[in-house]
Amino acid sequence: MSHTPIPIDSVDVLLLDLPTIRPHQLSVTTMRRQKLVLVRVRAADGVTGWGEATTIGGLAYGEESPESMRVNIDAYMAPLLLGADATSPGARMRDLRTHLQGNRFSLCAIETALYDAQARRLGVPLSSLFGGRVRDSLPVAWTLASGDTERDIAEAERMLEQKRHRIFKLKIGARDVLADVAHVAAIKRALGDHASVRVDVNQAWSETDAMLGMGMLEQAGVDLVEQPIAAGNDEGMRRLRRMNRIPLMADEALHGPTDAFRLAECRASDVFAIKITQSGGLRGAQQVAAIAEAANVGLYGGTMLEGAVGTIASAQLFSTFTELAWGTELFGPLLLTEDILRTPLDYRDFSLHLPSGPGLGIDIDEEKVAFLQRRSGRGA
Repeated sequence: MSHTPIPIDSVDVLLLDLPTIRPHQLSVTTMRRQKLVLVRVRAADGVTGWGEATTIGGLAYGEESPESMRVNIDAYMAPLLLGADATSPGARMRDLRTHLQGNRFSLCAIETALYDAQARRLGVPLSSLFGGRVRDSLPVAWTLASGDTERDIAEAERMLEQKRHRIFKLKIGARDVLADVAHVAAIKRALGDHASVRVDVNQAWSETDAMLGMGMLEQAGVDLVEQPIAAGNDEGMRRLRRMNRIPLMADEALHGPTDAFRLAECRASDVFAIKITQSGGLRGAQQVAAIAEAANVGLYGGTMLEGAVGTIASAQLFSTFTELAWGTELFGPLLLTEDILRTPLDYRDFSLHLPSGPGLGIDIDEEKVAFLQRRSGRGA
């Protein structure tokens, strides 16, 4: 049977600047707003696919900003896509990567949009294009990042009572090690065995600080420490892992399959935080998971605090992983004051439940998106 190509008609980048429900404090920045970066790909058959390339704090976290992504997609990526066959996402991504360097977040958004459209075209969930689901729901952690101990305890207790989250990750590293550990230990004591407590240091500690902090955090009952030292210090991560019993997770050090192979080879972490944007797309993240499985490294489904599109794209892929022992952190939409879906994502019983519809399985409210884009300002 001959194949009839379906040309791509348009590629649009939409920036939506949305307030968060409360300040979100990290060691690198304090977020009070999140700028969503949405990519919409429309083809000649009328099928539309959506992707997302949201990052944290502009350039505070990574080398791509919302504004640079819009410029680079408009100027360099869209011209390579327009008129090309929409039904071959793999070929389109090969073309882009052949002509472009870097731009992992932008490429992830485009790849997601292409696969979303193709799955809609075929009438199947996006997860079916990546081997199919082994689970229909994913446990979701909540990040406690107000910086105030009593406020964080109250927030965690409220989440437990609502059966929304029972895994809590604390953002630390902005204060000295002893103050950070005291803050975390107080929260763990308050929550007891009702919840898992983990920490993310976002590279803020020296190796010496990390050695001290990890030992104390283990004694406090903390389950996991994420990226305590600089991403390039693989030997330091290996030493920390060898000298401590508390599991160590790589995050900022993990930019796709090449990094995953290197970290697994030098045994620098017990757990990988997989992010589809950091991996350069869905296929890259799938390869990271395969490397982790082969190396007996645990998996955690990470987030860039995306909105609904990036969150459900991640969930579609994570649902196909054979092993996901450390759960996920796909709470991004819950941190925002606005929703862009006609039907919100289904968070209940401590989990995110995946939709059953085709593609990403979501229905974008394009009128709401247009309104929020106008409110944000075209140049915002």
